[in-house]
Amino acid sequence: MNWLSPDSKFMQAWGNFTDAIIINLLMLVTGIPIVTIGAALSAGQTASRKMLIGQGHVTRNYFAAFKENFVRATILWIVYLLFGAALVYCWIVLQITPLLIPKIALTILWVIGFEWVFALQARFENPPTRTMVNAYVFGVTYFPATLALVAIDAVYCGLFVYLWFKLPQMLFLLAVLGYGSLLSLHVPIQEYVLRKYTGQPFSTHVQEDTWSVKKHQ
Repeated sequence: MNWLSPDSKFMQAWGNFTDAIIINLLMLVTGIPIVTIGAALSAGQTASRKMLIGQGHVTRNYFAAFKENFVRATILWIVYLLFGAALVYCWIVLQITPLLIPKIALTILWVIGFEWVFALQARFENPPTRTMVNAYVFGVTYFPATLALVAIDAVYCGLFVYLWFKLPQMLFLLAVLGYGSLLSLHVPIQEYVLRKYTGQPFSTHVQEDTWSVKKHQ
């Protein structure tokens, strides 16, 4: 029965699974005002990273990061929200053939930035404009990692659409698992890329006093 030991791989995995659900629920609740979604995304990034390295308490980590990132993450989110809303309008209303290529290009640009900008906000102390620029630098320079992040999100979105039309009674379960849980898949990919900039290898054995909430770039 060693697999039931608190130090066993099974129990660690189970603990991470339940913590990921908690992070998702915290993101759902704190993102209800819509304008706070950016802060929720950044806080989810930090809480997921610390969860995976076994540092601190997930709820305390989340709210500390939410407070710390609130202003800058909100500015970033408003920019991406307005840009995203404009893209949705263009796809739905502006059904003009010559605009097809620009719409595709701008959509790809939005997706690349979205996959990195809140992770960088959670990890580095920079002005919003520099964080946005860095998001595209990382997104393009490390394009295979970006594709992996997009693939994870695409699977989730595809599953959401499928359940919406085929098994709507399962949508509640998907909402509980949610995007916040996906961050536990995002973080290892992003940290693998960022390790040369943070000077910290992604490890499950990092002590709490050596893994700060922020690291200046």
